[in-house]
Amino acid sequence: MAARRSARTGRPDRGQVAVEFVGMVPLILLLVAAVWECVLIGYAFSLVGNAADEAARAGAVKGDGACRTAAVEHIGGAWGPTTQCGRAGDLYKATVTVRIPVLFPGLNFGSLDGTAGAAMEREE
Repeated sequence: MAARRSARTGRPDRGQVAVEFVGMVPLILLLVAAVWECVLIGYAFSLVGNAADEAARAGAVKGDGACRTAAVEHIGGAWGPTTQCGRAGDLYKATVTVRIPVLFPGLNFGSLDGTAGAAMEREE
């Protein structure tokens, strides 16, 4: 099969697909990185909300030490979790903060807070 010739120059268009592919690779990689970052941010929201819920439940039953332990138990160390626990009237509130990762946990920009409360279940 003869190579297709350009109408203007009379030269074949060989290699055009390869050139276009090489030009598109950086854009495709940038798009994949952006989608991955969105997935990590969504996962961070899920983790921090669950950790705050678990910490508030544990704190309402067993106190501050159990609150902090429950929060850290549900989030890996690479997320850099910090926890604030305490009683607020008839509720026990827990706030868990994690660092928002850039492409993978460990490289971070900013932080994300999750707050939860649970009714006090122990008598003091």
